[in-house]
Amino acid sequence: MASGEMIIKGGFIIDPTRKIDGDAGDVAIKDGKIVDKVSSSAKVIDAKGKIVMAGAVDVHSHVAGPKVNAGRLMRPEDKFISGVCRSGMAQKNGYRMESGFSIPSVFKTGYDYARMGYTFVMEAAMPPLLAPHVHEEIHDTPIIDEAALPVFANNWFVMEYLKKGEVENTAAYIAWLLKATKGYGVKLVNPGGTAAWAWGLNCLNLNDPVPYFGITPAEIIKGLIEANEYLGLPHSIHLHQNNLGNPGNYPDTIAALKLAEGVKTKNKFGREQVLHSTHLQFHSYGGEGWKDFCSKAKEVMDYVNKQKNITIDLGCVTLDETTTMTADGPFEHHLHGLNHLKWTNVDVEMETAAGIVPYIYDKNVLPNAIQWATGLELALFAKDMNRTFITTDHPNAGPFTRYPRVIKWLMSKKAREATLATMKNSDKVINATYIHGIDRELTLYEIAQMTRSGPAKCLGLGNIYGGLAPGMDADVGIFDLNYKDMPKDAEKIEKAFQRAACFIKGGEVIVRDGEVVSHGHKKTVWVKVKMPENSQVTRDVSQAFSQGTYTVDIRNYPVREYLAPHQSVIDVDVEA
Repeated sequence: MASGEMIIKGGFIIDPTRKIDGDAGDVAIKDGKIVDKVSSSAKVIDAKGKIVMAGAVDVHSHVAGPKVNAGRLMRPEDKFISGVCRSGMAQKNGYRMESGFSIPSVFKTGYDYARMGYTFVMEAAMPPLLAPHVHEEIHDTPIIDEAALPVFANNWFVMEYLKKGEVENTAAYIAWLLKATKGYGVKLVNPGGTAAWAWGLNCLNLNDPVPYFGITPAEIIKGLIEANEYLGLPHSIHLHQNNLGNPGNYPDTIAALKLAEGVKTKNKFGREQVLHSTHLQFHSYGGEGWKDFCSKAKEVMDYVNKQKNITIDLGCVTLDETTTMTADGPFEHHLHGLNHLKWTNVDVEMETAAGIVPYIYDKNVLPNAIQWATGLELALFAKDMNRTFITTDHPNAGPFTRYPRVIKWLMSKKAREATLATMKNSDKVINATYIHGIDRELTLYEIAQMTRSGPAKCLGLGNIYGGLAPGMDADVGIFDLNYKDMPKDAEKIEKAFQRAACFIKGGEVIVRDGEVVSHGHKKTVWVKVKMPENSQVTRDVSQAFSQGTYTVDIRNYPVREYLAPHQSVIDVDVEA
């Protein structure tokens, strides 16, 4: 956090947290925070003719940890399409070499997010046993603040407790694990299905029993919603649903979302949802197979729009060569069977699994083109952009560096039609999707909701990130777009959001004219739950380690303090 004063003058301010839509004005900064006013000696940054937004928040990305690093090792060819070399200025100032496209190095990850004006990124799937590795990479990633979501939906403790209806014990275990891993919230990946994968099986729908555990995905999801609200965590459960990526999966998607009906939030962080459904594009398909594969984005969003206690992110396909990686181990094996490219699989004892497969989203392959349309349709059918967030499920549907391209497509029907016209099967894409008939073009205000105010509120961080109100962190992006005279060429929109004219984090200029000029100061955000000791959970955990269920000693399980040296701890008090 920088000391001193700064004022950003004359820009077109877009701040949904204060319902400001393009008003010309100033943003005052002092000691790393937004303030009402500064002295006449404050440093002046001229933003006249440009838009000014809060730093962006990425609610779901895979940027740190063992599967990301395994992907880097598995795909040396990914470095050949990185597309960016260090500038002379960067070399002169000693900034680290950047490499990788779909799975960039930790240095390139931090630099690229900063260039786009992002201040916070959520690592969306942390295997608890391997949390130290995740935090090592978070620490090595420059500039951006980060947090990580431990995975719970295939954890043996969780399934045993929920099978017996022990929500309080589940909550106590969650509290213990968040502290041990320095985690942020409760992530669910293919509930029960990843555990079934240890026996070469899967749970494709909500009522498939998990082998040897006597519980269903529906019971896991419902139980973790209850446990999350019992604790009152900043974020809701974060759900990667069952049956990802398969034709005809949209009824399973809606059925899972219905599990949140009637559940009320319990938290002090301003969060209004009890379930966040991630990369919804992969869960919004119709058809009985690939021959009649089609979009069901409208049907899914018709339900989401009615349910105020649900948020979603898109998982937009960007039509790139990329690297898929997920704790949904059976899906990655299935994908390997489709494209016959390299495949890596790992099982993490008692907790989760993961797989990695390279993939090329080809605009001339009909299912890929339909996936591209489906992701955009979800946003274009959305009625509340504060509950609908831009992601690519990086790197699964494409790299996060394509967010500006997604924004371009959402803001310009002409840009969408231009992409559609280049597709070999454009007529079939039109018949299988809604995209051609949608005239809606999102506004800059709606983009700010989807990338700033919305995700920050969803994560329970709306008092820190996502807005420009006094008292919030001084994270500000300035972009070379004139609110009163927006370019007719949508490529200029993509270009502006790809490289910020200026990005300020914690009151310090980090990016100027698209170039990183400072590493600034970053922090690791995690949630510490304070609640009375649960003797049964303490005994169960101790026995798992002492009796050899785990292959590590309990003393070596937690994340050591030195692995997360710049911590921002959010305390949650649970009454007895």
